[in-house]
Amino acid sequence: MSVSKGSDAKRRVIVDYKNVTNEILDLFTDRYPYGYDDGDIIRFKNAKGEMVKAVPFETADTKYLVKVSVQMDQQIEAFLEDDDDDNDDVGENDGTADMDDVESDDLDD
Repeated sequence: MSVSKGSDAKRRVIVDYKNVTNEILDLFTDRYPYGYDDGDIIRFKNAKGEMVKAVPFETADTKYLVKVSVQMDQQIEAFLEDDDDDNDDVGENDGTADMDDVESDDLDD
């Protein structure tokens, strides 16, 4: 994970599949609940001059760039499947979930 501070107050983080956390995956899937497409991807050259593709999203204090790769897509898919499995257990008795159990993160666009 790469972190730098610019002139604004937000941290800037570049995330690769090798070091993505469940917290970042959760924030990412909240921002892109139906996945991302080519219009969401930005392209830039890294310090080595290599072309990198990434999907941006922000929280109140951090700007993220999540690198696009087959491995990252697989990791996001596995995370969503695991999350779906966890949600299958919620409200198992009557098919409903208690609203007190639901969390919501407010992400800036």
